[in-house]
Amino acid sequence: MSAEQKLIDEVVDRTEPHYRDYGWHHWPEHPWMSYQFRRALGETQEGGGAISECFQAASRMVPGDKDSWREEWLRVADRNDKRGDAEEKAGHIETAKACWLRAADYYRQAEFWLEGEDPARLEIFTKMENCSKKWGRYLKPAMEEVEIPYLDGKMYGYFLKAPKAPSLSPVVICFGGLDSIKDEMWFMSARGPYERGISVLMIDGPGQGGTLRRHGINTQLDYEKPVGVMIDYLLSRGDIDEKRIAVCGSSLGGFYAARAASYEPRIAAAISHGAVWDVNDLWGSAGDSHGLADHITWVFGGKNMSEALQKGKDFKLEGHIDKISCPYLICHGGSDVLSVRQATQVFEYAKEHGVDVTLEMVSVEETGAEHCQHDNPTIGQEKMADWLADKFGIDQREGY
Repeated sequence: MSAEQKLIDEVVDRTEPHYRDYGWHHWPEHPWMSYQFRRALGETQEGGGAISECFQAASRMVPGDKDSWREEWLRVADRNDKRGDAEEKAGHIETAKACWLRAADYYRQAEFWLEGEDPARLEIFTKMENCSKKWGRYLKPAMEEVEIPYLDGKMYGYFLKAPKAPSLSPVVICFGGLDSIKDEMWFMSARGPYERGISVLMIDGPGQGGTLRRHGINTQLDYEKPVGVMIDYLLSRGDIDEKRIAVCGSSLGGFYAARAASYEPRIAAAISHGAVWDVNDLWGSAGDSHGLADHITWVFGGKNMSEALQKGKDFKLEGHIDKISCPYLICHGGSDVLSVRQATQVFEYAKEHGVDVTLEMVSVEETGAEHCQHDNPTIGQEKMADWLADKFGIDQREGY
């Protein structure tokens, strides 16, 4: 196990809210909850909330208390959801869409700390999906709900045909990692490509979102298999350019994307939005005291961290990513609280083995230096979407 010091575990000598290299640190004595709040705060600029509502919710929480976290996020989520419905009835569609989009991300926050098997988790998750669907039906073209059979269940997703896309559209598959889900991908990685003429499939794979919550399908090492099924679906549509299919995975999804690109030849470009060299090394040595221990054991299908670590022992990229034959981008925060070294390990190994790899390390000065640019997700979207548009030969000056 690596001895690398994780910034998330750093002992901070200030207990009041303050700004750090990785963004706003709201409750220094509760770093994992501060991390999740930083994430919610950053996603406001992508439409996933309002700054004042986030601070309003935080001001009413008992620091470190998961029940008050859930209650206060639910309060602002329900308020926006109801307002969206009312504005729709009044014919104010753009306002309704904005309300539903905010509500979706607030519901995502509200369900986060609940136990995986708590019925309330799926109930809140479904409210989130309903808001995403209400928002998506007013896109032009309308967002399509996708359910792809996989193992003994389904992978749930949304397909968004980019308005600027040609009849045979380039596409990027966007998925999260340990705790990010399809409904959050719009704020993290999907909006940028969509606005540049690249269609998007935002999807929950094994160990994620509805696939985990409804069917108990845990994560798997060989993520090229579910990604292959996702590509089969895309090609069955008849409106996808088979030569321009990309995959973008965020956080632990950065591992999944790299693994898939190593063995799925139909992938024309791959992005690790946060690179992971060794998954178990990412968790450190905290064991069951890890801030996300409950979530890790749920995703990996263990009863405790010891079992989760046993299941995750082969989740490493060594001996695999040397097989990537498509262009590969790593977009990583220069002050990532989980690990910066993992990104440089992935990059150096890939480069040494002849992979066409690019490392975009987002600096502290430009902001976006947090894990997956949670402190400034817009800059991550810009860097990833522009790289992908360039690789797909899209001239963004056309039509301007």
